[in-house]
Amino acid sequence: MRLLRSGAAPLVHRSWLDQVRPRVAAAGLDRGLLAEIVGPTGYVPDFINPLPDGPAPTLAAELDAIRAADHRLRAMRADPASQLPKLVKEIETYWELALGPYWARIRALLEGDVFHRARQVAERGVRHVLNDLHADVSWTTGTLRVDRRPRTLARTAAGTGLLLIPATFVTQPQLRTLPDEPLQMAYTPRGVGALWEARRAPRSEAVAGVLGRARAALLAELQTPASTTDLAGRTGLTTPGASQHLTALRDAGLVSAHRAGRSVLYARTAVGEALLAAAG
Repeated sequence: MRLLRSGAAPLVHRSWLDQVRPRVAAAGLDRGLLAEIVGPTGYVPDFINPLPDGPAPTLAAELDAIRAADHRLRAMRADPASQLPKLVKEIETYWELALGPYWARIRALLEGDVFHRARQVAERGVRHVLNDLHADVSWTTGTLRVDRRPRTLARTAAGTGLLLIPATFVTQPQLRTLPDEPLQMAYTPRGVGALWEARRAPRSEAVAGVLGRARAALLAELQTPASTTDLAGRTGLTTPGASQHLTALRDAGLVSAHRAGRSVLYARTAVGEALLAAAG
């Protein structure tokens, strides 16, 4: 959301921004409560980033944590009971427009980074992991140093432990401290530079023998999220026919559907990606 609201964005995320910005504007999220809370710069309230209850919390669980937040912002103080549900709805809509259609690709990147760091810990220890996170992060003589941080952070400012969070859209290490929570550090995961690169179109002939030519063609076309009408035009199917095949693919867990205004965007899931990759 911060990248969308800023005047400039890293080149690596430009294709994502070009696709998502019109959807967010059409939904009015660029002028809603979420946009008011998450500005182009400055502090982002802690309660909209709840401490995860595990390595892969669900969206529903995180939204529930926001609904239950006791924190009150100045703009919400007069009527928090109605404002919190509104904020949660905006976050949910934002997910559907900006993240959900790309989640299979993003999650694969994040999980790959986590596995890499876990192997580093096993082979070379925690010190190596911390010194490998980012050029501005280092661990020496029992001190965690983050260059370009405006002030020194006392160890008592946070609870025990350190939670590392690979974050796709973070360009510089970001710290979060709360007295009853472990110190949290968000950092850029490995391989983010290739996240949005166009991938070689997969061959769908082998998959067609299982799914049928129409469904295999639709699955192969979903290099980026697309609507039923777009996919019908690309594959030569009628719109009702494409819709029927996409429903079947969704029921099989090969694609996911995300509402964008009056239309629905379809995206390949991790299972769909794996099926095409296995077919060569």
